[in-house]
Amino acid sequence: MAAEHDAEPLNPVTGVGPGVGPVVSSAHLARSSLPALSEVEFALSMANNAFHRWMVRCMAAAGAPGLSPLEVLVVHLVNHRERAKTLADICLMLNIEDTHLVNYAIKKLVSQKLVRAGRKGKEKTVEITPEGAALCTRYAEIREALVVRAARQMGHDPEDISRMAALMRTLSGAYDQAARAAAAM
Repeated sequence: MAAEHDAEPLNPVTGVGPGVGPVVSSAHLARSSLPALSEVEFALSMANNAFHRWMVRCMAAAGAPGLSPLEVLVVHLVNHRERAKTLADICLMLNIEDTHLVNYAIKKLVSQKLVRAGRKGKEKTVEITPEGAALCTRYAEIREALVVRAARQMGHDPEDISRMAALMRTLSGAYDQAARAAAAM
């Protein structure tokens, strides 16, 4: 009986077998004028959780256990282009409203000597330390070996991946605008 199902082709777009509807977490939300958006939302939730789990475990393997996903993002962002960043820069780039969350992450990273605080005029800045840069390099090596290689073996066209990223950025703008509208209701 299992062999029968093994022979059934999967839909190359949805990844599910025949007779299976869209993969969503909330059927009531999929009953809309754009059910595919519910598929994206569920996939985004799954990807976000998997990505956070990956970042934490990769950073632990690189030598810094105990960092949260936000702290991992912040250390990589501070390392980006080897330029000091302000709290406002970091929050803007990560699309985070709650500056206290990023401020707490920075304090933890400073205490672990992965970043250091500085000043640019009246603004506080954060820059990467040599230890933080080495950690980011080791993370990148592990990422290349485990994630990049696996993603390349899947055979996806890099341009398709870039288009998907652009779509996700565009959708994030739609959700931001909707959040502002909902806050005004």
